Amino acid sequence: MSQLAPFRLRPWFRTRIWGVRDLAPWYNYTVGEEPIGEVWLSGEDCTVDSGPFAGTPLGQIFAEHRTELLGAQTSHAERFPLLMKVLFPQEKLSVQVHPDDALARLHGEPHGKTECWYALEADPGATVALGFLPGVTEAQVRAAIEQQTLESLLNWLPVAQGDMIFVDAGTVHAIGPGLVLLETQQNSDMTYRMYDYGRPRELHLQESFRAMRLQTQAGKVVPRVQPESTVLVESAYFRVDRFTVQPGSTPHNIAQAAQPPAAQLLFAASGSGELRVEGCEPVALRRGEMAIVPACTSAWQMRATGSPSAAWTILRAIPL
Repeated sequence: MSQLAPFRLRPWFRTRIWGVRDLAPWYNYTVGEEPIGEVWLSGEDCTVDSGPFAGTPLGQIFAEHRTELLGAQTSHAERFPLLMKVLFPQEKLSVQVHPDDALARLHGEPHGKTECWYALEADPGATVALGFLPGVTEAQVRAAIEQQTLESLLNWLPVAQGDMIFVDAGTVHAIGPGLVLLETQQNSDMTYRMYDYGRPRELHLQESFRAMRLQTQAGKVVPRVQPESTVLVESAYFRVDRFTVQPGSTPHNIAQAAQPPAAQLLFAASGSGELRVEGCEPVALRRGEMAIVPACTSAWQMRATGSPSAAWTILRAIPL
């Protein structure tokens, strides 16, 4: 093919012991014996769900059409750069830390793992842990792990729907229950478990202490409102924006917002709509679904198709 057109991806449902058995209203999915904790939206094994390449894994699209997909200036050669997923924690996740790029390369991986979380839902009292309380030392952290009291040293933050939380590599962190989070991360699975509340799972203490930093840039991000969008977070690895399209409004054209040309990952946080490119079939996108607009797409539009009272809210991630 000479040019990729925008395409939708099929979600990949991943079992986790801390997950849930009911994914409504996000997904109409029958949960089996094990609960679902993560729904991967842009994993390399996620398959195209629209257009002429339906059934093709994203990893194959990346391997065969990298420049068309990511743009001529991309530096990403090993794998598709961003993994986006929806998290459904029913209980506290283990306390973890991710390595930065330099440490990951020492272990033979191309990059580390910086990520962010957008709160799609948040129950009253929902919290996440980001780093440690002021003044905590590494010696105190080691002692607290041994004494099963690390939780008391963590910096727990309340989370409300619509919050964006940045988690740079090296941040010791944990996610509490009562949340539905959209996670955008460097496409790496390098995770070191530092503490698990006494549960009998393997810990990676040596790796955790090599990776952790006592002070990081992690925290809630103040949104930056622009004329047609809201910038939720911008880091060295990704930018995430929010767009709202009203049904019946003039088609929304945001193609020029990605300069230089880059892949744009679009997640429908509410409502429904279509991506339209001249000469191609429209790509329908409903709540919970992900579509990718390749870098080679020169002009495209978003049009809401839901009821007059239901706005179509899109979260867009661009790899940097």
